[in-house]
Amino acid sequence: MTDDVAAVAELARDFFTHHVIPTAEQSVRDGRPARELYRKAGEMGLLCMSIPEEYGGGGGTFAHEAALVTEQTRVGDSSMHLGVHSIIVPHYILAYGSEAQKQRYLPRLASGEWISAIAMTEPGAGSDLQAMTTKAVKCDGGYSITGTKCFISNGLNADVVVLAAKTDPGARGAGISLFIVDVTEAAAGSAPAGFSRGAALHKIGQQGQDTAELYFEDFVVPEDAVLGELNTGFKQLKTQLAAERVILGVGAVAAMERAVALTTEYTKQRNIFGAPMLAMQNTRFELAECATLAKVSRVFIDDCITALIAGELDATTAAMAKYWLAEQQCVVVDRCLQLFGGYGYSLEYPIAQMYADARIQKIYAGANEVMKELIARTL
Repeated sequence: MTDDVAAVAELARDFFTHHVIPTAEQSVRDGRPARELYRKAGEMGLLCMSIPEEYGGGGGTFAHEAALVTEQTRVGDSSMHLGVHSIIVPHYILAYGSEAQKQRYLPRLASGEWISAIAMTEPGAGSDLQAMTTKAVKCDGGYSITGTKCFISNGLNADVVVLAAKTDPGARGAGISLFIVDVTEAAAGSAPAGFSRGAALHKIGQQGQDTAELYFEDFVVPEDAVLGELNTGFKQLKTQLAAERVILGVGAVAAMERAVALTTEYTKQRNIFGAPMLAMQNTRFELAECATLAKVSRVFIDDCITALIAGELDATTAAMAKYWLAEQQCVVVDRCLQLFGGYGYSLEYPIAQMYADARIQKIYAGANEVMKELIARTL
């Protein structure tokens, strides 16, 4: 936590507190956050902070991104999926994109003019990405893409999608390629030919966050939409997923810390049997254990962040972080909610929303069962 990272944290806290949280109820009604929030974040320099300045980014490191995710979680926002828009997609473009692709997309993502998504998951291919059936067939001037993608974060708002498709259907992972495609309706006033979006999915938690299905039917993209080399998409995905799993770990740790802080304050104020709840041994022991889990988790994620910045984070450790920290988040939030009693079941108390929001952490970016398998293969 250097001075500049601390400054980013303070700026992010201000942004989420004064611009995002007041719009939370509207985001839930709409099933997505307002696009203006991304432009505001861009104006404040909070987007693409680890992207080089020459492409419109902040020229910082993953530490700056971690500060953003941490403050978003501590303030209590789950509507803006900045991990996808500002960290994951831009680094796919930075790592594999042509110079023209970098110049076209990165400055617009950094400014918030365009919103990005990544489309991997399909109805029959979630954690098993090699089983995807979306196909990209060579045609005059480019590729014709047909397939369905589901559970796509930023799916409704997205102008730009990094899309995974089979360019060699006979091969599993070796036949996957990535494409960067424009799907914005802003210019034409209607969806591009061959592309459509489903309605916002109704979820247990993160109800203000934009999640939708995307449909491609003979959707034609030019040859220069290929991101990197053909049939290297699965390797690209495996490489970038390590950072995505650390992002989820950052959010998990921040959620644990917030849960402990909220519950400690509540138990100091709530009296039971003539004394504050915190005076009861069970309450103190529960919070002591939760605080310890949060502290151990903080040390672990900080080590992962340091390794990621140094280019030394291995896929196994990233899988461990995603699996274990997601599990601990659910454990800590659940135990803290119990101390709120009936109030913990009411969405008027933040702990209830945290409980609902936490459950997806064990599923996306590779289900925890898959993380265990990845870890086991290295033993």
